[in-house]
Amino acid sequence: MPTHSRRKIKVITYGTFDLFHYGHLKILERAAALGDKLIVAVSTDEFNLVKGKECYYPFEQRADIVQAIEWVDEVIAEENWNQKVDDILEHKIDILVMGDDWKGKFDHLSAYCDVVYLPRTEGISTTIIKHDLSKV
Repeated sequence: MPTHSRRKIKVITYGTFDLFHYGHLKILERAAALGDKLIVAVSTDEFNLVKGKECYYPFEQRADIVQAIEWVDEVIAEENWNQKVDDILEHKIDILVMGDDWKGKFDHLSAYCDVVYLPRTEGISTTIIKHDLSKV
């Protein structure tokens, strides 16, 4: 009897992932739970400068940290705002996951895949960590 394998659901999310913390871990875990393969696009240092962000860790180290997470199947570089459509098409993405602080900003991508906004983990963010450390 032939076995029919179902198509794997691919999920993608984007982020800087500087000063990796529990909130990062939880959003990656929840994103991975939505499908069978999780691709994470980590913002390059050059792109972060365009966004006005300065990272403590360089891109290669942030990408290595994210790749080490058991739910992450692949890490790619996020180099600009406009690459999401190309990433979705190239990787045959079914679901784009973003934090709910971006709610509504990526709805136009629902023409290509499902768009899911997940709640951020309360009480933790890189901004909070940087602020708290600046008081030390």
